[in-house]
Amino acid sequence: MIDLPAPNQATLAARERIVAGLRAILPETGVIAEPLRLKPYETDGLSAYRQTPLAVALPETTEQVAAVLRFCHDNGVRVVPRGAGTSLSGGALPLADAVVVGLMRMNRILAIDYADRLAVVQPGVTNIGITEAVRGAGFFYAPDPSSQLACMIGGNVNMNSGGAHCLKYGVTANNLLGLKIVTIEGEIIDIGGTHLDAAGYDWLGLLTGSEGQLAIVTEVTVRILRSPEGARAMLAAFTSNEIAGACVDAIITSGIIPVALEFMDRPAIHACEAFAHAGYPLDAEAMLIIEVEGSTAEQDDLLARIKAICARFDPISLKVSQSAEESAAIWKGRKGAFGAVGRISPDYLCMDGTIPTGRLPEVLRRIGEMSESYGLKVANIFHAGDGNLHPLIMFDANDPESFHRAETFGADILRLCVEVGGCLTGEHGVGVEKRDLMPAQFNDIELDQQRRIKTAFDPDWLLNTAKVFPLPRAA
Repeated sequence: MIDLPAPNQATLAARERIVAGLRAILPETGVIAEPLRLKPYETDGLSAYRQTPLAVALPETTEQVAAVLRFCHDNGVRVVPRGAGTSLSGGALPLADAVVVGLMRMNRILAIDYADRLAVVQPGVTNIGITEAVRGAGFFYAPDPSSQLACMIGGNVNMNSGGAHCLKYGVTANNLLGLKIVTIEGEIIDIGGTHLDAAGYDWLGLLTGSEGQLAIVTEVTVRILRSPEGARAMLAAFTSNEIAGACVDAIITSGIIPVALEFMDRPAIHACEAFAHAGYPLDAEAMLIIEVEGSTAEQDDLLARIKAICARFDPISLKVSQSAEESAAIWKGRKGAFGAVGRISPDYLCMDGTIPTGRLPEVLRRIGEMSESYGLKVANIFHAGDGNLHPLIMFDANDPESFHRAETFGADILRLCVEVGGCLTGEHGVGVEKRDLMPAQFNDIELDQQRRIKTAFDPDWLLNTAKVFPLPRAA
């Protein structure tokens, strides 16, 4: 079970004064303190853990965010930033003595510049909302996490989110130009700008993926890209996870970079087909979704080369979509995978680790062995092209012993990722989920360096306390 620090009793005792102070800063509807209305904020996408916050503040401007943080700093109140709450690592899990600063009302697109290929947006704009805003002019925003219909760009920045198409286009960090942030003292700072590689220290790189430890993001300047001429997806089905993993490695080492290369195993295939009716091969043990883009001639050439590679691994079937509708159906199944698995298991933990693609067959085999050992089923759905694994460990949250086994199983998967040369997280962040596993990847000196950076930005450790860094052990 995940431990949280004991609540600050003085802060809890001063609840009414703190709520009154927030209400003096924000409009009447901008502060939530009633127990029933606080319920929606007690958890995020890692719903196995819950904690009701002290209060919720809902600012609408950067200046209001600054005023709220200044008030919390002056009164020693912990703060948890929150967007849509889709974090799968407990990154937005509140504390009993913390104010949740919800940014969902800051949801405007402030500027679009097609000549310089950028957009300036507030943190509450959804990921897909950026693409929808520029689609008519022939542009799109590249990162596309599976939760893109709901997740917000501020959370994407905090967790450095990726998605199915990050194999070609990169993750959030590769698609940012600038940020406006607010420090815990309420200072407003502009980082980067409207061009690549701003002068000086790489503050943008430091802040992206910092999980709300250093500041709160209130504006984001993103790169927008020209939409490709066209795209086509294909399905390749195989008789085992290991064979499909070997095929992934062969495609990548050939020098071909598809726009997406996704992996699904038998439990995932069946769950997603029941949901999307996409024509997935139900007799397969593993399946790859491979997408290429470009002109028709370029698509034909890439698909022919990829089919030739797949043929070396004796696939059960190879199917190339023949229309935009077929491609959309293929992606509907993949994008809805996490929800679809919920149809076959009352609960699951969605893991997130990254490995070298050359170790994929071995890692899949060892996850299968762990599954047998723990007596828990696993659905493997992940971004195979860049080695970002998302095993879904199925369990029953009403059974404490089942939950404990799922947690232990997940920790073993993440340790395996580090063991083979990978890392603890690819795009979900550390949050509370992987916090106590940080020593598996970082030594004491490295963790101390990271804590010193945190302290430089947030001396009293008020921002998103109890996330990322292991808690001190009791004497």
